[in-house]
Amino acid sequence: MKRKKKAKKPLTENPQLNGLPPENETEDDASEMEGEVIDANETSDANGEAPAKSADHEALYKETLDRYTRTLAEFDNFRKRSIKEKAAQYDDGIKATAEKLLPVVDNFERAMLSGESTHADDTFYQGIALIARQFTQTLQDLHIEEIPAKPGDDFDTAIHYAVAHGEDENFGTNQVAQVLQKGYMHKDKVLRYSMVKVVN
Repeated sequence: MKRKKKAKKPLTENPQLNGLPPENETEDDASEMEGEVIDANETSDANGEAPAKSADHEALYKETLDRYTRTLAEFDNFRKRSIKEKAAQYDDGIKATAEKLLPVVDNFERAMLSGESTHADDTFYQGIALIARQFTQTLQDLHIEEIPAKPGDDFDTAIHYAVAHGEDENFGTNQVAQVLQKGYMHKDKVLRYSMVKVVN
């Protein structure tokens, strides 16, 4: 005798989970459900929630970009200002040091002038002359140059300092007759004026 096969019981009471179409569901019902989903999306757009969020994000982006641009500009200005201040401090240090060294250079030159005629061949004199040249070269390396001044030059208050005045027929009006002390410039600024005697 053949045994009758028993019908398999569904795993769950929900027909959808068993791979069966739900009871009492028709194609019209499915269309209505799809329509409900579409209508829900349309309702969300109609309320303006999504556009409002997009506008907020756009405003936040613009504000953040503006802050970033301003911060970047301020930092660049700070960097340029710092470089300029450091360069100015360096120049001030050179000027202060040079002002202390210039009298030493003057004394070396006086010593050379006093012994030039009698001790030109002396090794000691030659050593003094070598040191004086080294001082001059060091000043040039620091962009410190001697102000050109000689008898016959027109007196210029921008580079000359008159410490004496006289009359001399060999010179014109308001001319330099004698340079009493050399002047020096650092780059484009006067470090020490040339002390001169002016005539006529």
